[in-house]
Amino acid sequence: MKVHIPTPLRSYTAKKSVIEAEGATVGEMLAEIDQRYPGFRFRIVDEQDGIREHIKIFINEKQARSLGAPLQPGDMIHIVCALSGGVR
Repeated sequence: MKVHIPTPLRSYTAKKSVIEAEGATVGEMLAEIDQRYPGFRFRIVDEQDGIREHIKIFINEKQARSLGAPLQPGDMIHIVCALSGGVR
């Protein structure tokens, strides 16, 4: 499956914006990516083994709410980082 990487996380994927990955669930996919790109999973998953608040993962345009969300070969995955900051 193709995984679209947001700009803030591309420093972990050798600047690649799209990578190939495998896994039966979102959690397995992130573990597989982390084997090739160490430190990547930590940016997505918190200490309670959940998806970090500021991260959204979409499977074929539908939001995945947990690491247990199932994946199929050919799925299109988008990882999105929330934007913050600015002038008040």
